[in-house]
Amino acid sequence: MRYKAIVIGVSAGGLDALGIILPALDANLPLPVLVVQHISPQSDSYMVKHLNAICSITVKEAEDKENPKPGVIYVAPPNYHLLVEPDGVMSLSMEDRVNFARPSIDVLFESAADAWSPDLIGIILTGANEDGSMGLAKIKSCGGLTIVQDPATAFVDRMPKAAIAGTTVDYILPLDEIGPLLNQLTNSTIME
Repeated sequence: MRYKAIVIGVSAGGLDALGIILPALDANLPLPVLVVQHISPQSDSYMVKHLNAICSITVKEAEDKENPKPGVIYVAPPNYHLLVEPDGVMSLSMEDRVNFARPSIDVLFESAADAWSPDLIGIILTGANEDGSMGLAKIKSCGGLTIVQDPATAFVDRMPKAAIAGTTVDYILPLDEIGPLLNQLTNSTIME
């Protein structure tokens, strides 16, 4: 199979954005999906419960030293960075904030690029800061595939614009086209 994982970074407007993309994913998705959504350190588990209720694949909070499984969406817990170790195992960290955020998109994307590139798909969605632009650039420079939400369709366009300015992006799409593209990319690779 061509790809090993999908990583998604999102901030302001994220619950609505994820609520369009993630339910569109095939029930037999052959990859794990790791998500960083900027959330308050005091957040409860509403987002995970909501997404789990509307998706055909399992959505759960990532756990320290957990091995990501295909067909599962892992969400970074509040106030923890989500990283991917060189052997592909997930880890959680309370190290300093990056881009004013913990969890930080750049932290996930850069560690995932080290572990899985070039077999990694990185996606930046709506958001009000520039977190994720450096991580997406690293995924691209390591040979991975990059997707950014069309800034014109974003709740807040700063994060998509920063990602587009920071690297060559393979696809710039509205939300409703990202899920079908992921299904096409991951299903077509099974037959190779």
